[in-house]
Amino acid sequence: MISRKNASISKFIIHKVGNKFNDTKNAFSEKIVDFDEASYDLMLPFLLRPFGSQVQSYRFNHHADISLNEINSYTTQLFNDDEGFIDISKHIVTHLFEQSTSAQIKTGDVLIVMFEGIEFRDMTTNAIGIFKIESKVNFFQTYLENNSYDVLVQKGISSKKVDKGCLILNQSDTEGKIILSVDNNSYDAQYWTNQFLNIKYADDSNNHTQQYIELCKEFSTEVLKTTYGAQEQNTFLAKTIDFFKENEVLNVERFKEDIFEEEKQIRQFEDYKKDYEGEQNIVIRNQFDVVESVVTKEKRKIRTDIKLDTNIQIKLDIDAPEASSEYLERGYDEEKKMHYYKVFFNAEG
Repeated sequence: MISRKNASISKFIIHKVGNKFNDTKNAFSEKIVDFDEASYDLMLPFLLRPFGSQVQSYRFNHHADISLNEINSYTTQLFNDDEGFIDISKHIVTHLFEQSTSAQIKTGDVLIVMFEGIEFRDMTTNAIGIFKIESKVNFFQTYLENNSYDVLVQKGISSKKVDKGCLILNQSDTEGKIILSVDNNSYDAQYWTNQFLNIKYADDSNNHTQQYIELCKEFSTEVLKTTYGAQEQNTFLAKTIDFFKENEVLNVERFKEDIFEEEKQIRQFEDYKKDYEGEQNIVIRNQFDVVESVVTKEKRKIRTDIKLDTNIQIKLDIDAPEASSEYLERGYDEEKKMHYYKVFFNAEG
């Protein structure tokens, strides 16, 4: 995550990207934007706000040589000499256009921005931002005409969130340049991260923590819920989050010993982990440092509702891993020929 308290915009340009699938063309600007004070004060936080909560970073990827990654090459040129800012920004938009090979890919405004004073992990650096605005919103504009006010509807960019954006920092580690990316439209995720940017998660504790929680979520859905039911699934997820909160280092062997009570489930988890790694083309570490901010973010995504076909839902507390096994019983009523849950409590809230 970054801090933007000392950040500023040094160069900013807007182009429009078309879609080669439906034969819409690009439109390029020839000058950088000269902001007035009000526009600048609104634009700067609008662009950088999404990265203030990003806990995972990316690195450039390429099957042959990382220097051949287009965005890596263009941003390297800009960091070394920003005199070619306008021409290189056009090359970036052209590269984005070349990836639009589907009718799903939307046209839109592309903002290429150079930032100064970005703070990241106790470092202050400059950065290049690439943003794509795909959705415009309607708003009312009032105006005075013939001594009376009237109103009309106009379309514009919402200042609430960007559709797609990335921030390439002028800082590198052993894996390359540090990149943050956001995508609020999930319909074409491969287009932005894999095809246009060609980036992958950094091989660090943030990624290891996120990957392991994702593994556990998928295992709970595909194995535990299918085999043992939603109660067992949710109990496992609550225990998993509790384990991550209680341990600074995750050791896979200790995790299995603490979480599972039956040897059969341990074997199921090991088999699933092996298949999962093959399908995702990743290797999950057997030991890594737990990143608390990633655990907090992933916990918010977990849903522990048990939805029944009788229009009743039971919501379990993800922070109370023992509650499900202690105060919730599942059974089968022979007379009604239906499953049931029995809930124990002292008082209603």
